[in-house]
Order: sequence, then C-alpha cells, then structure tokens
Amino acid sequence: MTTKPILISGGGIGGCACALALSNNGFSCQVFEQSKDFGEIGAGIQLGPNVHKMFEILGINKKIEEIAFYPDNLIMRDAINGTEITRVDLGKPFLERFKAPYGVIHRADLHKVIYQSCLDSENIDLLTSVSIVDFEEHQDGVRAIADDGTSYDGMALIGADGLWSEIRPKIVGDGKPRVSGHVAYRAVLPVEEVPKEVCSDDVVLWAGPKTHLVHYKLRRGELFNIVAVFHSDKYEEGWDAFGDPEELNKRFQNERPEVHMLLDKIEDWKMWVLCDREPVKYWSKGKVTLLGDAAHPMLQYLAAGAGMAIEDSVVLSNLLKEHNGDTGTTFKAYENARYLRTGRVQTAARIYGDIYHASGVVGELRSLMLSGRSPTNYEGVAWLYDGI
Repeated sequence: MTTKPILISGGGIGGCACALALSNNGFSCQVFEQSKDFGEIGAGIQLGPNVHKMFEILGINKKIEEIAFYPDNLIMRDAINGTEITRVDLGKPFLERFKAPYGVIHRADLHKVIYQSCLDSENIDLLTSVSIVDFEEHQDGVRAIADDGTSYDGMALIGADGLWSEIRPKIVGDGKPRVSGHVAYRAVLPVEEVPKEVCSDDVVLWAGPKTHLVHYKLRRGELFNIVAVFHSDKYEEGWDAFGDPEELNKRFQNERPEVHMLLDKIEDWKMWVLCDREPVKYWSKGKVTLLGDAAHPMLQYLAAGAGMAIEDSVVLSNLLKEHNGDTGTTFKAYENARYLRTGRVQTAARIYGDIYHASGVVGELRSLMLSGRSPTNYEGVAWLYDGI
C-alpha cells in the first residue's frame, strides 16, 4: 500500500469526519482548510439515529452526548391558527425502534468534537489557509494545487469543499448550484432570554404560507436556536450575510404571537440562501472523489445534510480498507453505495419544503393528512433513520 497521504480539500464537518474515519482504518490524511482556523459558522443542526450510529463507529458518541440536547418531541404547528398538526415522540418508543436517539447540536460544537479527535490522531495533518483549486492525476497518485501555486502530493484527493466546491466542476461539470428562492435567517439566544410561552424541550416547527420558523434548545439546554425561512427573490450567495429585519417581519406579519415573540427577541440575524443541486450518479474521476455537499448538496428541510456527509465518510473509509487502498475501485463502489440514498434525501428535502410552506387548500389538506398519524408511527422516516 502507498505511504502517500489521502488529501482532503475542506476542513468542515464532512472533511474532518472523513479524515477521522480514514485515520481509524489506518490511513494517513492531509486536510486543507481555506480559512485561517478550523471551525464552523451556522447554528443548530439535527442528528437522527442514523448519525448517532456513525458517531459510535467514529468513537465520538460519548463526547457528542455530553454537549448535545435530546428533545422530547418533534412538533409541527400551524403558524396562522396555532393548532398542532402532528408530532413525533422521541422518547422510549423511538429509542426502542431505532436503537439510537434523536439529538440537536450546535454546528460549531459538532465540528469541535470531530476536529479535536483529528488533532489527537497521529495519522492526520491539518493545514489552514490553504485553498485547493485544482488537481492533476498521475499514475501513482494525485497532485492537489492551491490558489497560490503550492502543490501537495497524495494517493487520492477527496473534495469535501462544500456547495461551492472547486473540485466538483472538474468532475461533474454541472454549473452553479440551484438557488431555491428560499432564504433562511438564523440566530442563537441564551435560553434565559427566551419567553416562557415558547420555551420547551421540543423541536417545534411553525408552518405558514411560504414560511416556517423552527426552534429548539442547544448545548445541553443552555442555548436556544431559532431559524426563520421564507420565500424571497432577494438573495446573496453565501452563508454569513446579515439579514434584513424589515423583510423578515413582513413575511411573517400574519402569523401567531408565539412566532413574533421569537422574531422580536433577535437584534442581529444572519442570513443564508438555500441552494441544492439535481442528484447525480457519478461524482468520482480516477483517484478523485467528492463527499458531502460537494457531491450531493441538499435543502435543509429534512435536517440531513451533515448526517449524509458523516455517513459518506464511514462508507468511503470502510470501502477503502476493504479494497486494500485501491482508490479507483473504492470510489466507484462508494458512489454505488451512496447515490440512491443521498439522491432520495435531496429529493425528499424539496418535497418537505413544499409541505412546510403549503398555503390555502393545499395547506388544509396537509394538516388534515398529517393530523391523523400516531406520534409513535415511525415508518415514514424509517428509511432515513434506520441508517446504513
């Protein structure tokens, strides 16, 4: 087996999880992060049982459990009249069915746990302020090329560089991501500042016409995560732009007082534009492949993006071990193992967005159809939460 490292472009959740999974299987890695520090921006993310099973394989489940928050229920409410549409019981029946919990965690906390485990590994070299923009494939490996002309040699290259991947165009060539026309505003509050009328141990989603607002506790219950999503034709590409409170309040103006209690608590909102791509079957070329959002970016309505990247990491690492470091064979097997599952999540996430934002007759039909389901009927989500 070659002694060259596996090169990973991108030091976010997917890139670091991939490095950790590979390291656990005895492979050495170099991870390149374009920022001056390893870290994550953003707010809360949700982690289903499928992801918790991956944490066990990666050996970080105990550390995750120490900092995550484990809600009692997932609840959908009508943002106009306040009625409960449906709920999912996340308690004992859920644990018995899926053998793992449903948790929520601050994106930065999740990344920190994975990153710290990478720091502790002798097999992982972490480099900052390196932006990989190109690559050359050779008979005995790959050369990754940074924007300043510096090059790095390895046995393979994994593009874990996100939605705006520099690696993807050279493999898939499908142009820019699809802008959904949906904008998300996010904020995190100390839990003490949250009005008691809306502070609970549940994940609550207020579904309105072309809007929704979701909120839940984070970091062992010390923080409170709020995300407001609405349809808009105004957008900026990127993750960290400041939002426009005037537009936000206009979109939610006819909704419940509980919704406005939360909107009114936030002084500085951060905004990002929701984008995805059409699912593809192939995202590898020779000794180069993609992972996470670089391979299969998805809208956030199924709360599964980070989980899919972590699953990718475990599958890819295990296949590389199984094929004794043969990257060409591994990357094709990896695509075959992942494209239908990730494609289903991409497609389902779009559908869930339509369900959350339904209005008029369609909104009434949605509420009528969902209101009759049992809180412990999990079969509709079993395809996702049963995992791999």
